[in-house]
Amino acid sequence: MILLALPALAAGAYYLLALIAAARWRGPAERQKSPHAPPISILKPIHGRDPGFYACIRSHAAQHYPEFEILFGVSDPDDPAIEDIESLQREFPDLPISCHRVSTTAPNVKAGVLAVLARHARHEVLLVNDGDIFVPPDYLHAVVEPLTRAGTGLVTCLYRAHGGSAATRMEALGIATDFAPSVMVARLLGVAEFALGSTMVFRAETLRAIGGFEIIFDYLADDYQLGRHIYQLGLHIAFADVVVETNLGAGSWHDVWRHQLRWARTIRVSRYAGYCGSIVTHATLWSLVALLAGAWWAAIPALALRIAAGTWIAAEVLEDRNAARSSALIPFRDLFGSAIWLAGLFGETVEWRGLHLRLRPDGRIQPN
Repeated sequence: MILLALPALAAGAYYLLALIAAARWRGPAERQKSPHAPPISILKPIHGRDPGFYACIRSHAAQHYPEFEILFGVSDPDDPAIEDIESLQREFPDLPISCHRVSTTAPNVKAGVLAVLARHARHEVLLVNDGDIFVPPDYLHAVVEPLTRAGTGLVTCLYRAHGGSAATRMEALGIATDFAPSVMVARLLGVAEFALGSTMVFRAETLRAIGGFEIIFDYLADDYQLGRHIYQLGLHIAFADVVVETNLGAGSWHDVWRHQLRWARTIRVSRYAGYCGSIVTHATLWSLVALLAGAWWAAIPALALRIAAGTWIAAEVLEDRNAARSSALIPFRDLFGSAIWLAGLFGETVEWRGLHLRLRPDGRIQPN
């Protein structure tokens, strides 16, 4: 009985660390506007028209910031998003907004597009995020401030999500109550070599020092690889005191499974030991095992800590009221997540942007 209770106790300890990390995490309410506001080039690789796409790109154009430009890049000359980009140019005629049609042979098309955009960027500070990211009006001030600190090489930030179907709402719940806590615990324990694709801000000279975007052409986990290479320069990766949003759309359970499986397998080949070790964080699974073994004294506290940490981080750190209100569904989402983890432990193929790719053991990709 005691042996079967140990994983639940370990999972409970993990979520206790998540509560400690949340208590130490600075939030938007404490944000201070930096007096430094260097010009910024926003690089946005686009693939299709995501849900709420125009609202997302407009939130970047409507920033309360002195000087910036937005460079969009598309690999498909008939991409439907181009129409919205042209509408944005008409709405903000005084803002430098450009759309570049890029032909690239890079295995990671997104990285290939970014390499071209970086060559067209006019400013030294570069910001990269995807087309489905919605940001608040003071976003640029918030993300550039940590970059002014000595030793900082890249700035990233947490994000929350919302979905338009039961499946994507469950995925959003996982982002708020599982993924975000894992990021915060990693930072608490000193694991600081990664960046999140929701926001990556860095200097052009730093990008040149690692070899440009070309260095990540062969990787699917471009955000992780970019952060890792910058970290290996001896520079710090900081989190900005801002949370951005993404819209997951109204996908089916199959869509969510496929997306989450791609994410899981990508993490596995990028950080195999970390991926295998993450099984200890599956508090609902281990609480159920402990409960079936009669160790209720381990199961109940572990599950209580797991729900408490997820709910607090969703509500207070991410300000995700929808996820916080859905906290009763956390155990069900966790069991779905455990199934994803198991499936992600095996297999080498993923689907991404309509492509079938094979993941090599070193994290590189090749057509399947």
